[in-house]
Amino acid sequence: MRRASLGALFFTVFLDLVGFGLVVPFLPEVARREMGASNLVAPLLGTAYSLMQFLFVPVWGRLSDRVGRRPVLLWSIGANVLGMTLLGVAPNLWLLFVARIWSGIATANIAVAQAYVADVTLPEARARGMGMIGVAFGLGFILGPFIGGELGQFVFLGRQGALAGLAAATLSLSNLLLAFFCLPESLSADRRARHSHEGSGFERGDLRRALRAQGVPLSLAINFVVIFWFAGMEQTFAMFTDDSFGMGVAATGQVFAFVGIIAALVQGGLVHPLTRRFGEPRLVQAGAVTLAVAFALIGWSASLGSPGRFVLFVGAGLIALGSGLFTPSVSSYVSRCADPASQGVTLGALQSVSALARVFGPAGGGFSYQDIGRTAPYLLGSAGLVLAAALAFALHQLPRLPESSDHHPRPSHSP
Repeated sequence: MRRASLGALFFTVFLDLVGFGLVVPFLPEVARREMGASNLVAPLLGTAYSLMQFLFVPVWGRLSDRVGRRPVLLWSIGANVLGMTLLGVAPNLWLLFVARIWSGIATANIAVAQAYVADVTLPEARARGMGMIGVAFGLGFILGPFIGGELGQFVFLGRQGALAGLAAATLSLSNLLLAFFCLPESLSADRRARHSHEGSGFERGDLRRALRAQGVPLSLAINFVVIFWFAGMEQTFAMFTDDSFGMGVAATGQVFAFVGIIAALVQGGLVHPLTRRFGEPRLVQAGAVTLAVAFALIGWSASLGSPGRFVLFVGAGLIALGSGLFTPSVSSYVSRCADPASQGVTLGALQSVSALARVFGPAGGGFSYQDIGRTAPYLLGSAGLVLAAALAFALHQLPRLPESSDHHPRPSHSP
């Protein structure tokens, strides 16, 4: 497979995440301030989105094994144009939920993107490929929340956030054109034919198949714990910064952009050499520990007065470092444990677990924020992340990656 295909995937994921990131800084606050949502209901917009991802990640992962990665990616990007348009024009809370439900269905494609990487990279170079996806995420969160925060200040169509939603729809349309002309298929016809007799959709057999590989079940459990607390933080963060420091959507967007810069640097420059030196399990452990410290600092920042903003940014930087180490490492680890013929299914199982955690995480974050206190999602999350780090010490080390592997071209299909 030619190298350009991986570059095209990078830009496809990048533009997708810029569009997603545009709505992150303002969405809970718009729901709370302008549409009457409570501190519990506003984060549930994230639950609605993630519930659809939980249901449809295995659908698109399995379907991509049968019909190819390209058509599934094209459909998902095109459908997101409609979802983001509806998000921009929604006049009330229930239509806002409809928009997030639709976009959750449309964008449940991360496992397909990861399977694409697995198709076009050698197993020993897979951490770098997964890191490229992570860089696209990081860069998307540099520009997306920053631009979304700036656009979110303006009232358009009678409310804040509409302009950012329509900008996200425009980006998705541009992304569709880019992917259509520049993203070739990565899965060979013979491998697609092998899956053509299988059904699509979420089947219990998919998860059972993934669980047979050594290391995968524990990885899924660790990933669930980390994403659960991360999602609770993510969906309450705009409310936290407003209630604790009086920060508007623009300032919150700048914090997300700061996180994106550090995450991109970590995943682009550190993950690959660190994986060679220490292996994926050690990076999973380090990422979880770093996230635990970050959550504790953010919770602490609310009680510090004016120095609290500095501590908030330190915590945000550590969140970027921790997630930059954890996310590509757990994906690479699961991919290397998996049967090469079922990359879409196994990575789909990983992303389904992530989506399930994102279903419950915002509800847990919103409940604790409303009924315990605004620092609760962060201090409780820190304790939960310590548990995830402890579980990560039970992951077995995989064979050491050979130093010369990066110089060998990837064949057009997995063996």
